[in-house]
Amino acid sequence: MPSNETETHCGLSPQTLVASILPPVLIIELLLGLPGNLMALWVFCRHLQSWKPNVVFLFNLTLADFLLLVSLPFRINNLLHKEHWLFGDAWCRINLFMLAANRSASIAFMTAVAVNRYFKVVHLHHTVNFISSRQATGIACFIWAVVISLRLPLLTNDLLIKEPNASFCRSFNPYKDPKLGIKLHYIVYISEFFFSLMVLLFCSLRICWTLHRSQTTNMPVMRRAIRIILVIVGIFMICFCPGVVTGLTALYLKTLGKEYCEAFKLNGQLFVLSLGFTYLNSVLDPMIYGFCSSMFRDALKHSINQLGVVKLALRSRATG
Repeated sequence: MPSNETETHCGLSPQTLVASILPPVLIIELLLGLPGNLMALWVFCRHLQSWKPNVVFLFNLTLADFLLLVSLPFRINNLLHKEHWLFGDAWCRINLFMLAANRSASIAFMTAVAVNRYFKVVHLHHTVNFISSRQATGIACFIWAVVISLRLPLLTNDLLIKEPNASFCRSFNPYKDPKLGIKLHYIVYISEFFFSLMVLLFCSLRICWTLHRSQTTNMPVMRRAIRIILVIVGIFMICFCPGVVTGLTALYLKTLGKEYCEAFKLNGQLFVLSLGFTYLNSVLDPMIYGFCSSMFRDALKHSINQLGVVKLALRSRATG
């Protein structure tokens, strides 16, 4: 196992600031995200009559959120025990893999939804607009295959660092010389953000330009498209930008040497706190479902109305 002083930059220590702030934040996110995504899954599986490509991507975004919601209680437990990991090496790897896969898949499917909307508005007659739901499912499977393959280093590398009084389960340990797989993990973490950000900004600008130039009578549809893109970009920046900024800052501080160890450790805690924003995507993603799919909105209203009718019938029986 790595030694605290010889193989890590500036040593390892419990992150007291993180342990005091992040657990209640994650508990709130879990309590808010779970009902929203359970309702979304219920609507997708029971009330949607047809599955257009856009719906396929939104459904897979919901599945990505469930990777997070299943994994989050273990991170909460870890923080409540002052980062002492109680579940062993194997589950440490699986847990970090599922958290990272959620981030990558969420970014990928948010980008897919934005690109789909871009073609619907900017290139009305492009063949992309006429793909079948089966083809969209194939694209979704390909995205999952890429996500899993890029995150495999988290399953194949030992991520549990055992100290005399604690075991730390972190995917971003401050190694002096990380293994190749861990370096790949860092590269994917940074590059997937900037690649998707460029795609989202391009789609936003092109849709805005098309809306500005358009003289068609279908302006409400065009304006709704730009609102959808802006919602996606807003959620994307809120959830994923803080982690990238603090991660890049950590890499820079590391190059300055041990004279900046205190700043490096403080930034490390800010980085972990920023993950609270990353996990927030499971709470905010249902907003994307409502904005992006009129079928989802109609199905949600239908399911709520059905629930109201059932409650009214039960109440009538009880009083009758």
